[in-house]
Amino acid sequence: MTERHSLTRRQFLRTSAATTATAVFGAPAILHAATPSDLVRVGVIGVGGMGSGQLHDLVRRSKDPGQKVKAVAVCDVWDKRLQDAQRACEGAAYKDYRRLLEDKNVDAVVIATPDHWHARISMDAMEAGKDVYCQKPMTRYWEEAKQVFRRQQKTKRVFQCGAQGTSEDHLWKARDLIKRGDLGKLIWSQCSYLRNVPSGDWNYPIDDSANPGNLDWSLWLGPAPTVAFSPDRYFRFRKYWDYSGGVATDLLYHVVAETETALGPEFPSRVVASGGNFVCKEREVPDTFHVLINFPGDHTLLAVSTLETDEGFGGTIIRGQKATLRFESPGVVIQPQKAWEKLVEPRKVATTERPDHMTNWLQCIRERAPEKCHLDALSAYKIMVAIDLSIRSYRENKVMRFDPVKQLLIS
Repeated sequence: MTERHSLTRRQFLRTSAATTATAVFGAPAILHAATPSDLVRVGVIGVGGMGSGQLHDLVRRSKDPGQKVKAVAVCDVWDKRLQDAQRACEGAAYKDYRRLLEDKNVDAVVIATPDHWHARISMDAMEAGKDVYCQKPMTRYWEEAKQVFRRQQKTKRVFQCGAQGTSEDHLWKARDLIKRGDLGKLIWSQCSYLRNVPSGDWNYPIDDSANPGNLDWSLWLGPAPTVAFSPDRYFRFRKYWDYSGGVATDLLYHVVAETETALGPEFPSRVVASGGNFVCKEREVPDTFHVLINFPGDHTLLAVSTLETDEGFGGTIIRGQKATLRFESPGVVIQPQKAWEKLVEPRKVATTERPDHMTNWLQCIRERAPEKCHLDALSAYKIMVAIDLSIRSYRENKVMRFDPVKQLLIS
């Protein structure tokens, strides 16, 4: 699987230089006059779905002078989305992300492409001197996450992975309590992301106007295997292994990242997964997915996701030898284990205000403090290892083992 991916990436890099290299739709020759040094000018790469939402959030923020941020450029392979996005931000528009990275008016980028493009664009952006907000998952494969982390270390750019829930204060309150030892030795934790979509999740509407004449299919495929133009693959890419890890990368990355934020992120030591297509038979990725992640600190995380039932799993729960931690609005609750009731007092800790994920990223850019990102490159990399190994465990039907010190798979 990795060899095929690497081969197609090399093929893409050899041929991609011949793709369209010009700005499109009449981007203005001068985008901005001189701007204050603390104004962060952002380009959004990929403006469908989540990317469109991020763009409109940035446009909204730009109307508040106190936010000191402005969306100045957009990029997408489909003309329709690109034109709509350009009208929204009144900035430059590019079909090829590399031309956006050459734009000196862009300080930072939001990457909201399909998963298989995250690594390449993140690394290219950092090499071009741009700070990066990359939507989750960090990458498609864990080896790519390692490369992105190393590139961030080399360039010292600010990298934030877009699992927005990791900026919730209750996770950081829990982290402090766990680090202090209030739960005792960690034993096991649980998290879940459950949906029930009768029509099949990710079966998004298909716009029949999209075609190879107005959508650069070759550029969209990029490092993925070459296939004929497919509206289903384009609009519903999460159903296909070439571009996505399904529930693992779309849903579980969120809750595993949040739980690991509370635990203190670790590389996994052992990962095993099971599941299947219990209802949605038309897709490659499973609609039900269960994962056990063992950590070198001798504790286990059970992560569960399904698209076919939304019955509760009890939420995120972290269990130690002395006490159990739950998240109950508006804070964190610690309940002693029965055997420790005389020694451990039940507690409730309220949350306090904390910057949201985008605000946190923008603050880190202005302070040049990549280590203060709520989901920085190293943490996102650690989580990506667990997520990708869960996919490989499922697809290869075996237990995956990882050396956290050497950061290598154990055969």
